[in-house]
Amino acid sequence: MKREDTLKDINSKYSNLSKGHKKLADYVIANYDKVIFMTVHEFSQKVGVSESTVVRFAHSLGYSGYPSFQKNLQESIKNRLTTLQRFEHISEFEGEKNVIKDIMVQDINNIQKTINNLNVEKLKEIAKKIKTAETVYVLGFRSSKVLAEYLTFYLKFIHSNVKIIPAGANDIYDEIINTTTRDLVIAISFPRYSRQTIEIVKLLRDKKIAVLGLTDSYNSPLAENVSEVLTVNYNIETFVDSLTAPMSLINALIIALSLDNKKALENKLNGLESIWEKQNIYL
Repeated sequence: MKREDTLKDINSKYSNLSKGHKKLADYVIANYDKVIFMTVHEFSQKVGVSESTVVRFAHSLGYSGYPSFQKNLQESIKNRLTTLQRFEHISEFEGEKNVIKDIMVQDINNIQKTINNLNVEKLKEIAKKIKTAETVYVLGFRSSKVLAEYLTFYLKFIHSNVKIIPAGANDIYDEIINTTTRDLVIAISFPRYSRQTIEIVKLLRDKKIAVLGLTDSYNSPLAENVSEVLTVNYNIETFVDSLTAPMSLINALIIALSLDNKKALENKLNGLESIWEKQNIYL
């Protein structure tokens, strides 16, 4: 099933569900923002049915089990969850110390899952495309702006012509009007996806500009509109957008680029170190 299809699928199959399954369906439709975080036991207790009924409910919708159903439901609605809903979820946790540690463990898990899914050869190919592009533009708004600025900062050590697309409404279009098919745009977007990012990527697509998307899933609205995609494992456990795993993948991309440009980068860094020392930049 595709992203955003799970709730529609429940509605379309509702009339054929058993009485117990309809109770579960009603609860999901009314409380999807809570169900995505519930264990099968918690879900069954809330609705007042057995755990086996929950599993059969998932099967009746075409899923292999409750974990598969829950994962698809998360994909379906994660861009609908408001910041408040995400905050309310974290507020329900008991034990402040455990919550703080759990969040850090989740970051570690996100990085590990990203490593497990990473195609290193594809990363190297993308690094070569960045290297050969005439100009590299980096695009990211809202919380993704932090990632865009970080990537731009380090790309400038390696590539001679890197620009970040500014957030100002008029400035954006003034910048992208200059893009050509010899350029590459790196667009970054995670839930809740920035509408403006997607609209700009669509304009670039219409101009036949190559766009690399950095996002959470091949089913994200960004992935649907770009030439290449790098995905990062990403969850929605808190109201804070966790940028740990995306930052780690960006680091890997920068290193891949640097390994392919060793001599040029060494010369540039030697020159920069001399300037930094004369200008007394660092302690």
